Amino acid sequence: MHRGIGLAFQLRGKMAVAGVEPQILVQYLVLRKDLSQAPFSWPAGALVAQACHAATAALHIHQDHPHTAAYLRELGRMRKVVLEAPDETTLKLLAETLQQKNIDHKLWVEQPENIPTCIALRPYPKEEVNQYLKKFRLFK
Repeated sequence: MHRGIGLAFQLRGKMAVAGVEPQILVQYLVLRKDLSQAPFSWPAGALVAQACHAATAALHIHQDHPHTAAYLRELGRMRKVVLEAPDETTLKLLAETLQQKNIDHKLWVEQPENIPTCIALRPYPKEEVNQYLKKFRLFK
């Protein structure tokens, strides 16, 4: 896509001012770290798949939101941040907090095992969601 067209769409609804940078959108994912450790010991590929499922689902569910549309228009400029939750309880507590604060997200639950594995937010400006995610570190 032509960069100028994407910028025009991103500035839609806002006053277009020369030299103003477009809003940077980030899709945050929070993946359970304990699934990579005993007794679960899931391989790295299985964990990556969980994050992919959650991210895809969140984008699909919120495809009509202007932030998601803008994010998907600039495929080569997508930003994702993968954070780690230590366990299922922490992941579920985050999901409850996000729900209470009306933060759009998808809690991915692996089937048929019914195991919550990952939360993906729709794309957001980081300033809007940072307060809910600052206690989580980058997934290692």
